Amino acid sequence: MIPTPHLVTLMQWLSPAYPVGGFSYSHGLEWAVANGDVTDAAGFQDWLADVLEYGSGRNDAILLVAGYRSKSAGDLEHVDSMARALAPSAERLLETTAQGAAFVRTTAEIWALDLPILCYPVAVGRAAALIGVGLEQVLPLYLHGFASNLTGAAMRLVPLGQTDGQRVLAALTPLCDLLAKDALTGPGLDDLGGSTFLADIAAMKHETQYTRLFRS
Repeated sequence: MIPTPHLVTLMQWLSPAYPVGGFSYSHGLEWAVANGDVTDAAGFQDWLADVLEYGSGRNDAILLVAGYRSKSAGDLEHVDSMARALAPSAERLLETTAQGAAFVRTTAEIWALDLPILCYPVAVGRAAALIGVGLEQVLPLYLHGFASNLTGAAMRLVPLGQTDGQRVLAALTPLCDLLAKDALTGPGLDDLGGSTFLADIAAMKHETQYTRLFRS
């Protein structure tokens, strides 16, 4: 069983109240909605499931594990370089680096951890290792937090009602658990990759979108 203080810490780190600015990023969803690719709850659920299973969700889980298991500063730097190289657009790079830097600043100060500036999933993995939280606990919570943030964006953009938003989250919780287990037992960085090309293109298109609420 995960110790209660660690569980509460994880909940704090991955809650919408933690000051990483997650609310300001849509991961390209804003352009997908404006382009008519996502128009309702079913369409959003399909989009989010693909991003989780075949895109950034899966990759972030792999990077989190690698950051957690890094044995040296060189290992951690290599993992972080991989995370940066995977970003398919300038805004997606901003999304992971800005959130990571914000997470590091707050977490290092409050918990007195020795954390360098890292991309978001790598930073969460490293911080979790430093306080002794198991990967089997942090991975599904991180993925669920990722899905929750994009669901919040969808509620504002589609627009999606709160009940439908929570219904989508509940439906995708088993997928988050499955992806967490796969990342835990998989081959590691060699398994990185994605095939969510339309979501990646949406993130690129968003960079020049005329009217925007979100930073990505």
